[in-house]
Amino acid sequence: MTERTTVTSRIDGYDLPALSAKPAGAPIGGVVVIQEVFGLTDHIAEMCDTFAAEGYAAIAPGLFDRFEKDFHAGHDEAGFAKARQAVMSCSWEQVASDVQASIDALPQPVYVTGFCYGGAVAWVAGARCTGLKAASCFYGRLIADLLNEKPKIPVMLHYGARDPGIPPENVEKVRAAAPDSPLYLYDAGHGFCRPGSTDYNAEARRLSLTRTFDWFARWR
Repeated sequence: MTERTTVTSRIDGYDLPALSAKPAGAPIGGVVVIQEVFGLTDHIAEMCDTFAAEGYAAIAPGLFDRFEKDFHAGHDEAGFAKARQAVMSCSWEQVASDVQASIDALPQPVYVTGFCYGGAVAWVAGARCTGLKAASCFYGRLIADLLNEKPKIPVMLHYGARDPGIPPENVEKVRAAAPDSPLYLYDAGHGFCRPGSTDYNAEARRLSLTRTFDWFARWR
């Protein structure tokens, strides 16, 4: 089960709250799980548990804690407005430093994955952080705006073909800029990995996570 912990950022010594999950036996590695814009939700805790069940130690840092202690945003207009403010308050330098603190707290080899905003953070982490083996980015809309960030590690990408917030031209822009990165389109909308979402798609979740587990194992 997921537990609460903290990780200390290199950039300013800030102690970030984080979720942590450990496997039943000795870990085969570590995974940094990056949140959506809603904070350290039950979904992110469940994803940490999912990776722990595969044998990884997992940490999900609370990237918006400087903006608001124990940050949480709802899935409504006010929540999205609050989330946008939180995103704007975080520089990529700060975010990469916070991810680096999580990498440093995990057993090697370490991987990174993220969902929505977290998909873009995982992309940036691949470019800026050290100690990572591979990344798997889920429906990261902002990646198309971050193509100047060049990941130094193998990256896998997952998108919903019916995601109204990520048009096909956005996806194709990423595909063209990262021709060596496997990019998968699923017959689903946004947030297809999140149980309870109107776009939740059990088959897309199963397939994308299976591909992610195999991808990480490939670079172990």
